[in-house]
Amino acid sequence: MRRNEQFVITINRELGSGGRSVGKKLAERLGVKFYDKAVLKALKAKYHLTTEEIEKLKGMKEGWWAEFQRKVVPFTEVETSYSNAASSDSEIITTEEVFKAESEIIRAITAEESCVITGRSAFFVLKDHPNHLSILIQAPMEQRIERVMMRQELLRPLAIKLINQIDERRENYVKKFCGTSRYDTRNYDLVISMETIKEEDAVDIIMDYIYRQSK
Repeated sequence: MRRNEQFVITINRELGSGGRSVGKKLAERLGVKFYDKAVLKALKAKYHLTTEEIEKLKGMKEGWWAEFQRKVVPFTEVETSYSNAASSDSEIITTEEVFKAESEIIRAITAEESCVITGRSAFFVLKDHPNHLSILIQAPMEQRIERVMMRQELLRPLAIKLINQIDERRENYVKKFCGTSRYDTRNYDLVISMETIKEEDAVDIIMDYIYRQSK
C-alpha cells in the first residue's frame, strides 16, 4: 500500500479479538476517518439509502460528495458502543439490494478519501481498489470469550453462545454475497493474531508493514 496516495485499509475481525479497536486506533494514527458496519447500517437506516438514491447523488453535477458527507459525518463522529456493534449481527442481511446499496456506500467513500473500514465485507467489495490493504485480525477462543464477557457483562455460557452465533452469521453472509470464506487467508495481505500482543502493538505492526510497502 502506498501511503502517499489515496488509500483504503479494510479490517475483517473476529468478535472479541479487539479488531474494531485496532481499526479505530489505526485510523487515528494515520489521520484518516474510521468507518465500521454499525456506521453504515445506521446511515442506511436513517436515510433509507438505496442503490438508486446513491447513484442520484453521484449523478449531481457538483457537490454530490459534500451532500454524502453531510449524511455520513454525524455517524462517524459518534462512538458506537461495543454491545451495539456486536448486536448489529442479530439481523441477517438477506437481500441483494441491501448488499448492493452498502457496497455503493463503501465505494463512494473510498473513491473520495483515504480511510479505514471494518466489517461489511469491505475486503471483498474493494478487492480491485488500486491502493488497498486488507487485514484479518484473530484471537484464540478463550481470549475472545473473556473479552466478550467483560465488555458485554455476560456469563461465560452466554458469551460462548454469542460468539458462535455471530461467527456463523458472518461466515454465512460472506459466503452468500462474496462467494468465499472470511477465514481464507488468501483474501488478506496481513493476518494478525492478538494472542500475545496488545492493540497498540497490532497498530505498530500494521504501520511497520505500511512503511515497508511504501519504500
